[in-house]
Amino acid sequence: MGSLQLDDFVAGWVGGAAGVILGHPLDTVKAAGFFKGMSFPLVSIAIYNSVVFGVFSNTQRFISQHRYGNINSPPALMDLALASMAAGTVSVGIGGPVDLVKIRLQMQTQSFLEASLNLKHRVTGISLQTAYRGPVHCVTAILRQDGLAGLYRGSSAMLLRDVPGYCLYFIPYTFLCGWITPDGCLSPSPFSVWIAGGIAGAISWGTATPMDVVKSRLQADGVYFKKYKGVIDCISQSYHNDGLKVFFKGLTVNAVRGFPMTATIFLGYELALKVIRDQAKTNP
Repeated sequence: MGSLQLDDFVAGWVGGAAGVILGHPLDTVKAAGFFKGMSFPLVSIAIYNSVVFGVFSNTQRFISQHRYGNINSPPALMDLALASMAAGTVSVGIGGPVDLVKIRLQMQTQSFLEASLNLKHRVTGISLQTAYRGPVHCVTAILRQDGLAGLYRGSSAMLLRDVPGYCLYFIPYTFLCGWITPDGCLSPSPFSVWIAGGIAGAISWGTATPMDVVKSRLQADGVYFKKYKGVIDCISQSYHNDGLKVFFKGLTVNAVRGFPMTATIFLGYELALKVIRDQAKTNP
């Protein structure tokens, strides 16, 4: 396929940063509490999106080169699926610890009883010291307590969420973008990028909700003690205690939030990619 192209990674970082700026206020609605400050999500999620877009685009070009002998050949459905699955798999390496830290910090706005025992507070005057002072302290505390594996708690659920989730992210985007724009996704208009990206985000985040619930419960678990043994045990306990409806908790918020946030990410990505490539042509 030739050399690894870094422009997709840079453009993915720009798109991710744009998505955080738009989505940060909305994320506090979905979350149990406020994620104080934007520095951690801005850096971490921007890097995460950089990896996702970079891996997806480079894998797609690699497949096109080997299947059709041309990196610019329009990808088939299977090509997009393989590139999406590669992006989803690799993304967990960064996304797992990022989500874990984010959820652990958000949990600190809940009481010990609500967070760990899922009981409503009937006793007033309970004041508990927060477990973590910030993102860095959270990472070091987890490493000290559980080692490197502790940072990847819930990663198996995240894989089950993101591998199919990114298929329902990039495939609808690519086909919708090509359908809206006569020239296809080689030169998409900002309008087609926004609409296609938004619809893709709503589909992806909406369908990912059940496994996202499981992932979040596993990652929130373990601040004070461990309640779940793994993915299957978490699904079983959650269903037994809260019924089937628990797996669809936040579905509407995820889908509604997914539209503008993902539309912004894709728009930021495509615009940044265009600027980078235009500059490369004028300054070879």
